[in-house]
Parts: sequence; C-alpha cells; structure tokens
Amino acid sequence: MSLCTFGSERDSLPPNMHYFRIMISKKPSTEQDSKYHELETMPLGDLLLNINREDQSVPHSIAKIIPQIEAFIQACVEKMKLGGRLFYIGAGTSGRLGIVDASECPPTFGVPHEMVIGLIAGGDAAIRKAVENAEDDENGAWRDLMEHGLSDKDVVVGIAASGTTPYVVGALKKCAEQGIVTGGITCNEGTPLAAAAQFPMEAIVGPEFVTGSTRMKAGTAQKLILNMISTATMIQLGRVKGNKMVDMQLSNDKLVQRGTRMIMEQSSLNAETAKALLLKHGSVREALNNIQ
Repeated sequence: MSLCTFGSERDSLPPNMHYFRIMISKKPSTEQDSKYHELETMPLGDLLLNINREDQSVPHSIAKIIPQIEAFIQACVEKMKLGGRLFYIGAGTSGRLGIVDASECPPTFGVPHEMVIGLIAGGDAAIRKAVENAEDDENGAWRDLMEHGLSDKDVVVGIAASGTTPYVVGALKKCAEQGIVTGGITCNEGTPLAAAAQFPMEAIVGPEFVTGSTRMKAGTAQKLILNMISTATMIQLGRVKGNKMVDMQLSNDKLVQRGTRMIMEQSSLNAETAKALLLKHGSVREALNNIQ
C-alpha cells in the first residue's frame, strides 16, 4: 500500500502523521542530495561560483509557471477591489518572507497596514527565533486568520517550500470550506499544499546547494513570486503611476528626495518648491494633483 494514501487510512493516523508519511514515502526534490559534494573542502571561490550557478536556475523555474501566477493575481485583484485583504501564511523562512513582503507594501504603495498581512507559525516571536513545533499545528494558521476577522472577501496565500507544512495546509483546507480564494507557493510537485490551494504555484527549483537548505533556492523562488504578486496587484489597483511609486510613504530623507525629484520631473517646479509641496500634501500623487 502506498504511504501517500489519503482518505480513511489517513484519518486514522495520529495528528500530522500523514504529512510525515508523505515526506518519507518519496523524497521531495527540495530534500534530494545536492549535486555538489565535500563542500567543506571546496575552495571559497568555487563555493561562491557554484552557489551562484544554482541561483541562476531559479528565475527559469518561475518563468514556467507565470500563467499560474497570473491567474492567481487576477483573482486576488478582483477581491481586493471589493475591499478584501491579502494574507500570507507560512512557517520558518517561508513565513518570514511573507512578512517581509507584506511589511513593504504600506511604505512602497501607501496602503493601510491591514491591507496585506503576513502571519508566521509561532507568532511574532518566530520572526527571529524558531518556535518549537509551531509549524506542526494544523489548526494554527486558521486560528491566526480568525483573529483578523477573515472573510470570503479576503485572499490567503500559503507559502511552504516542502508543500506539506501542516500550519499552512490546514488553513488552506479550511479556507476552501468557507469559499475563500487561496493561492499556494511551493517548490515541490504534487503536494498537499498544491491540492488544497485553488491557485497552486509550483516553482520546482530542484536540490539545494546544501542538501535540504530551502532558505536558498526555494527561498529565492518564493521571494521572487511574492514580489510579482504584491507589485502586480498594487499596479492593478492603481498604486503606481507610469513607473513611479507616487503613493509611497515619506518615512525618511531618501524618500523625500525621491518624491521631490518625481515632482520636478512632472512639472516646472524647482527643488525647493517641489519639496515644500510634497511635504504639504504628504504624497507625490497629491502634490501633483494640487499644482496650480
């Protein structure tokens, strides 16, 4: 009998044992042995060249699934135009990457902090230090989502390199039961995450340079896909004009200088006047809309 059996046998297993059996029945590509050996004896220059060689394969893996990413973004934009929010859920590196992407949306696009939210197994403490067994809680992410008042207007993206993380998969299943749009980012084929997600995005990057270290190529792939999701979504929602971040928050001198240059490029104002107008109205968009 296959160890990947779902259904009645799976239901009789102890909690999360079915995920464990899936992992050991067929070694996922992200867990397969590195193509490189005796790394501790490899000259430093060779280490760097070989890591870089592996990294270069990641964008090609993503290029193969752009139609799947596009389909998800289209569904996401439709929901967010109706007032929905975008949630990222993940554990470990995957969770941290989701939080990074979510946290960059308000300063970059001027959206409320509640519009894109990143959740990690174990809570905020897990951003810096691993929280033991947090990712194995099949109901954990659903509880976290409920604390934010999740509704069918929202969209949830599960992120898991392995595609088996119970914290992520369990929530996507619950979302499906409630008619909530879901996406799934994974780096293995035929996983429970892909089966649970309405819009699976499988970037197959293959074995890592250090066997099983999915913070490397898999993490890079996840970050690139998250960049695509948030950037393309915000552009579709009108948060970019031309190719400029006209709604960015003016949170430091660098961004004030950038905004001043934008206004100068779009008007005949000098630097002093452009800066004053920018600070008065709080954004490049509003400043340009109020030029007399």
